Amino acid sequence: MKFPKEMRTNCPFCHKHTTHSVALYKRGKERAGSWGARRQAGRKRGYGGQKFPELIRTAKTTKKATLRLKCRECNRERMRDGIRLRKAEIAA
Repeated sequence: MKFPKEMRTNCPFCHKHTTHSVALYKRGKERAGSWGARRQAGRKRGYGGQKFPELIRTAKTTKKATLRLKCRECNRERMRDGIRLRKAEIAA
């Protein structure tokens, strides 16, 4: 599905409808030394291996595309959950 580059929608910070630039949200790179990663590494050490069962069959075939909306007036960003779709792109 194609999303527009810009859309007019309500800005909760300006308290009015303004033009927002649209981008697709992409997860950042995980830190290898983060607390959760260190904890998981500790659980996997030694005899026994993986702590929790690894997921083999996934039920969902698609992901929900999250949109990043940036207000043109106050430059504040917010997220909006998209809909389930196979491929999301920003239309020119």
